[in-house]
Amino acid sequence: MDKEISPAELNRARRKRLLIAAACAVVLIAGFLIFRYAVKPSLKASSFTTAVVEKGDVDNTISATGEILPEFEEVITSPINASIREVHLDAGNAVASGQSILQLDKTAAQTEYEKGKFQLESKLNNLRKLKLELGKSYFDLQSNNSIKQLRINSLRADVENARRLFKAGGGTREDVEQAEMELKVAGLEKEQLDNEVRSKQQTMQVEIRESEIAIAIQRQELQTLLRKLEQASIIATRGGVVTWVNRNIGAAIREGEELARIADLRSFKVTGSISDTYLSRLYSGMPVLVRVNNEDIRGTIATIHPAVQNGVATFDITLRERNHKALRPKMKTDVFLVTATAGNVLRVSNGPAFKGSGTQDIFVVSNGKAYRRRVHTGMSNFDYVELKDNVRAGEVVITSDMTEYKHAREIDIQ
Repeated sequence: MDKEISPAELNRARRKRLLIAAACAVVLIAGFLIFRYAVKPSLKASSFTTAVVEKGDVDNTISATGEILPEFEEVITSPINASIREVHLDAGNAVASGQSILQLDKTAAQTEYEKGKFQLESKLNNLRKLKLELGKSYFDLQSNNSIKQLRINSLRADVENARRLFKAGGGTREDVEQAEMELKVAGLEKEQLDNEVRSKQQTMQVEIRESEIAIAIQRQELQTLLRKLEQASIIATRGGVVTWVNRNIGAAIREGEELARIADLRSFKVTGSISDTYLSRLYSGMPVLVRVNNEDIRGTIATIHPAVQNGVATFDITLRERNHKALRPKMKTDVFLVTATAGNVLRVSNGPAFKGSGTQDIFVVSNGKAYRRRVHTGMSNFDYVELKDNVRAGEVVITSDMTEYKHAREIDIQ
């Protein structure tokens, strides 16, 4: 027959099991810690990179891209509608001021110029003819006006005679009134003729001025066309290098169409590109570093283009050394926009070990071991990271990615 177990014995058994479980847990933790400190991780010296902590300047930068372009590039366009007859220089050739680049066929423009000369001569003849006709009309009016004035003088004398005869009893009242009426009519006709003369003068001036304006326009058009004909021999207005030329001999060219480009390769600029999310941080005069073949050339932002295309903003950079030997046209470069600068601070070469600014753990190499330290990082760029504390100048820091060893306090270096 089974014996009933008392509550006290059940409690003792429960406590015993809890003590055994706790003891096992303590043994496991102690074993893990002993193993962790007894068996240290190790690294081969060839499997990571290091850098020495030093004092210097650190620029906080934003990365962008750039393209080197000639600072001065002349675009030569066609002054007339023509076709390409000859090409004297190819792209890449040096060109001196006044040297011919290509020759246009200007036959059509020359024909148009000759036609314009005939039209101008015709308008000049029309003006002379108009002046003669207007002069004759004006002379006729003046003659009629003079005759009318003589008629008035004669009628005025008739009136005086009629009045004297009437007073002497040799004439009648009707004769006097008739003479006065004829004088009055003649006076009105004279006024009408005077108005016609004044109107004719004004009309003559307007018609002659209109013809003179038309002639002036025609003469100006001829002068413009002549100047374009003189420019049809495409020559360089300044020395440089031909960067592009239209070599399609016989191709029809419209007025204003591009024919060639000449660049002055003694001076360069950089056109930069960056995501439009950084547009608000750009400003004219902003310091810039342009990296060309591992050489840094300093400059400043000269112009920020307002237009944004496909989420990309562009800006122009003026370089301090515009004729630097490393500069080449159309070369792609790395551009770093300097947002802030810290001088004479502790810095170390940038690498995968650094994950932005703030607090993070790094490994310092000393006596064949790598020791973990917690530091505060500040400004950074493509080259350097500022270390604010817990390191000294001359110490060696691992710059490779050490995420795999983030829990290790020290690492043996083989």
